[in-house]
Amino acid sequence: MNLHNLYPQRIVCLTEETTELLYLLGEQGRIVGVSGFTVRPKGVRKEKPTVSTFLDAKIDEIVALKPDLVIGFSDLQANIAKELIEAGITVWVNNHRSVEEIMKMMVQLGTLVGKGKEAFALVQQVQAQIEDFQQISAQWSPKPKVYFEEWYDPLISGI
Repeated sequence: MNLHNLYPQRIVCLTEETTELLYLLGEQGRIVGVSGFTVRPKGVRKEKPTVSTFLDAKIDEIVALKPDLVIGFSDLQANIAKELIEAGITVWVNNHRSVEEIMKMMVQLGTLVGKGKEAFALVQQVQAQIEDFQQISAQWSPKPKVYFEEWYDPLISGI
């Protein structure tokens, strides 16, 4: 038995961050479908079939892709996850809402695809960049004010 085959080989990503992370880990070949909101890495929607928006998914098209893992985000995709599970597909939904939770998600996803060490190294790299920026920005005066608009309709500003 090839132990590599124990990891998911055909993955549908319902959100951009998981697609981007799999590319960063060099595992883009496993991705068989993406969200229509995915813009990173550039050109990914030309390479991979678009099978969802954020709140809706083409369940029949996802099933036809024969994924062995579908990855989603948050309670907002609970109905999509439910339909896919009822169709016999394995679904992993994470609910990261903070920088620390994002880092945990990165390690978890890396581990799911057999790239745990690489994901952990990437998290360490990102954490070092954050710490560098914190040191630099601690010296700023005055401090900048930041407005983060997450969605335009309905208007949502930063979770």
